[in-house]
Formats: sequence, structure tokens, C-alpha cells
Amino acid sequence: MEFPKIGKKEGLYELIEVPEKFGPISYKIDDNIIKKYAFVQDDYNLWYFSHDASPFGKRIGHASILANDLLSLFLTEYDPSTIRGLHTQEELWFENPVFEDETVTLEGEYVDKYIKRDKGYVVMNAVARGEDGRVLLKHRGVEIMRVHAGSVAAKNTAKDTSDKVTGEYDPALGTAETAKENLVPGTLIKPLSKHTTQDQTSVFSFVGKHFVNIHNNLAAAKETGMERPVVQGQQQVGYLTEMLTNFFGKSWFTSGWEKVKFLRPVLVGETVTAKGVIKDKTVEDGKTKLHLEIWVENEEQEMTSVGWASAHV
Repeated sequence: MEFPKIGKKEGLYELIEVPEKFGPISYKIDDNIIKKYAFVQDDYNLWYFSHDASPFGKRIGHASILANDLLSLFLTEYDPSTIRGLHTQEELWFENPVFEDETVTLEGEYVDKYIKRDKGYVVMNAVARGEDGRVLLKHRGVEIMRVHAGSVAAKNTAKDTSDKVTGEYDPALGTAETAKENLVPGTLIKPLSKHTTQDQTSVFSFVGKHFVNIHNNLAAAKETGMERPVVQGQQQVGYLTEMLTNFFGKSWFTSGWEKVKFLRPVLVGETVTAKGVIKDKTVEDGKTKLHLEIWVENEEQEMTSVGWASAHV
């Protein structure tokens, strides 16, 4: 988090305004930020360390390097120590890579709030732009914010009609390492396993900024009934994004899209595996686009997050 200020407002659903704007804030994606993100995600692809290795002719940052800051923009107005929220859904659109030493500008706003099953939900849209104004990454996130008992006068009963992610694939088709036009639905893409550590989770969750939360502090996690700190859902999104970057390559940075929902917590010390299966392919402007179901599963093969993704071949 490279924010110039941290908010004082209490993290209560009742205090959220719609619309409520955050930013713009600007900072440089320097060597330290790239190395820090490589550490927290355990992703040391040479594209992020060498001008010569990058397919864009310059050293770049990870595709999701700005995702957590976009998600956290509301902390420029809300006090992190008062947040008792839960990230439930994340959607990202990847339009351009960010280059080393490029100054980025982030801004966002709350666009909706509603009550559902006695919980207060808030929706934020946000965007990151490069120095020349080009869009790098767009974000849409849904979070549950702390609600005062008795304040849930209105309820949203809308049903989620999204297709269910089953995790099913055809073993006879083998595993695809890279995106190709001739891949058929049912093909599993190359999975990616990660062993989560407290050091990585703590840095990802702003321990260096001296914030205490259920991700970087054992006592805070135990207060919520967890035996160990919880890996951020957004860190799982990073694992999925790395898997999709490995599969789609350069085109992920310019045509990638993913939508992820979080099902159950991942505790620090667990090993998780990101997986994806091709479900469909379409042609847009003469380019083949692959559509996937994606998910993260724990060592018991329980899905911890599920979602959908697409990009051009």
C-alpha cells in the first residue's frame, strides 16, 4: 500500500455513502514494489526482473500487482483498525502492463450498498492508469462491512444466477501448458501450487504499515475464531492470476478478465492449488478467446474460491 494518507472514518456499513469517491492517488512502481510483490506471491518470472526477458521490451510488474491497492482504496477514508469486513467477490479486467518506474494513478468509488441475509454489502469500482492515461487494470469488488444489530431494515433477496463451477475436466485430454486455438472444452490447464507462509501473508496484508488485522496478527485472528491468521482472498486471486499469466502469456496483460468468489478461508501454512479448465471458445474481431472456469482448492480438495476467466489466444 503506497497511500499518502489513511482514513479516520469508522468501518461501519451505516457510514458508507453512495457514491463515495476515493483518490486519485499516484505513486511509482519501482524496483522495491516489484520485488515485494514477487515475494508475497512467490512469483519470480523473469519478465518482472529483466528488460530483455519481458515480451513488452521493458521490465514490467506482475499483472495483479495493483489489485490489492485498488481493493484497499477505501482505506484512504476509513480507519483500517475498525474494519471487520469480508471480501466476497473480485472482478478484474487487464488492459495494459505497468512498466518499472512508471507512475500510476488509482481512483475508485463506492457505487452500491445493500442488505442481504442481515449482512451489509458494499460494491466498489476502481481503475489504475499509467503515466500516459492508458488503463492498466480495472477492479470491481464486493465486501461485507460491519453492521450494527437492528439496522437491517431493508433486505436484498436477489438470487445469484451464476453458473456453478464444478471443477470437472476430461483427464483423457491431458493438461495444456499454453493457450492455443485448437484446445477443446474440458481441457485442464497447468495447475499452480503454493505453500502459504506467515511472512508472505503479513507483508501482503500491510504489516509494514503497522496495521493489525486477521491476516498479519495471530491474536486478531483468534478473536474471530480462527486458529491461525487468514490468507487474504486477494492473495488467492494473485495465485489464479499467475496461473493464467503462465497459460495465456503476453495476451493476459491486454485482454485478460477474471471474476472470483470466495467460499472458505485459507489459513496460513496451508498448501493450495490454483486450477482451471477450458469451457468454451469464441472468436472476437478475428481473435480466438478461451473461456475458463477457475478455482483454488486446499489439501482436502475443497474449493476455497471459484471463478471464471477469459483472454485472447
